[in-house]
Amino acid sequence: MIKQLDCNGRLLDLCTPQVMGILNVTPDSFSDGGRHNTYDAAIQHALQMCAEGAAIIDVGGESTRPGAEAVSLDEELERVIPVIEKLKQEVDVPISIDTFKPQVMREAVAAGAGLINDVNALREDGALEVAAGLNVPVCLMHMQGTPRTMQKEPVYDNVTNDVKRFLNERVVACEQAGISRDQIILDPGFGFGKTLDHNLQLMRELSKLIEEDLPVLVGVSRKSMLGLILDAEPDQRLYGTITLQTMALMQGAYILRSHDVKAAVDSIKTVMAVNVGM
Repeated sequence: MIKQLDCNGRLLDLCTPQVMGILNVTPDSFSDGGRHNTYDAAIQHALQMCAEGAAIIDVGGESTRPGAEAVSLDEELERVIPVIEKLKQEVDVPISIDTFKPQVMREAVAAGAGLINDVNALREDGALEVAAGLNVPVCLMHMQGTPRTMQKEPVYDNVTNDVKRFLNERVVACEQAGISRDQIILDPGFGFGKTLDHNLQLMRELSKLIEEDLPVLVGVSRKSMLGLILDAEPDQRLYGTITLQTMALMQGAYILRSHDVKAAVDSIKTVMAVNVGM
């Protein structure tokens, strides 16, 4: 497995697991919508996450919560580009752009982003070609349907096998487009077109995805599966989040995408101490 990723001149070191801090510059994200969607608030939150140990900041300008409405290209660019430009000056860690739109990918990388985090796994028209030309790492996520439809009775033959097959197919498509295998991260897409039972099975069998010898990103922070398990609102799901993140780490996950950076960093330190010693 590749141990370092060159993210537009900044290195993401995967010699040990790392935390991707979530920066939603949106008014309607499921957990923190509106909290960081002003320029100053977004920058301050990113600086705080870096101080807590985030190894990468993931900037998103369009909510992908279930039922979310689409955002125009211009509006998404207006939300994310100024933030990325400022963060390039203010932080030393790589910046990720959370988008499925090829034009946003292109302009975000030009502004300083160094990783493309795509919930649609580069399936949008032109996305593969644009990502290949930008020569930055990509994160490919599994999603059944779209954010507007994904939770309407999702069905699988076997969710783990189906997700694994989909991600393998997308890796092949990336390689054929000119994206090197050592530039690819996989994300099983917890909560994206999956019932609670699907999510639980994926977590139990996460190691089957890690058999592919590519870094796996896990995003379970404050998600609705925890709301169902705990009967809790998003801001009351921290302990459940930590539990799932620890289970993912124990199975070999290398990136935790999280709202609560310090808690995720502490989970990594603890698991690493047990697995390899201090």
